Amino acid sequence: MNVAILRGRLSRPPEHRLLPSGDAVVSYDVTVPRPGERAETVPVAWVNAPGSATDLDVDDEVVVVGRVRRRFFRAGGATQSRTEVVAERVVPTRRRARAAQAVAAALATAGEQAAAWQ
Repeated sequence: MNVAILRGRLSRPPEHRLLPSGDAVVSYDVTVPRPGERAETVPVAWVNAPGSATDLDVDDEVVVVGRVRRRFFRAGGATQSRTEVVAERVVPTRRRARAAQAVAAALATAGEQAAAWQ
């Protein structure tokens, strides 16, 4: 099972790019606070996101639901890797009901998958 749920603030503006495959991707950096510890910044990629995905701005608080992915690529003649969250949904927390619904759906999916193991 691979389910990721993040709640944090955007630490840079969204970046929209078009991939050679024709897919569009919106990239975010989400900074997640950790009480008593340093915050962690998590890269997030949202493939074929809706047009509103770039309406978010730095310091907007969001909930991200998706999965963790590590991808490998060649750069500068060497193989490199990047671990990121591939978003299924990114919801501003100001939309409380939608954010809660996204989290509940992810938790229900995780619960169903865990039950299948038993």
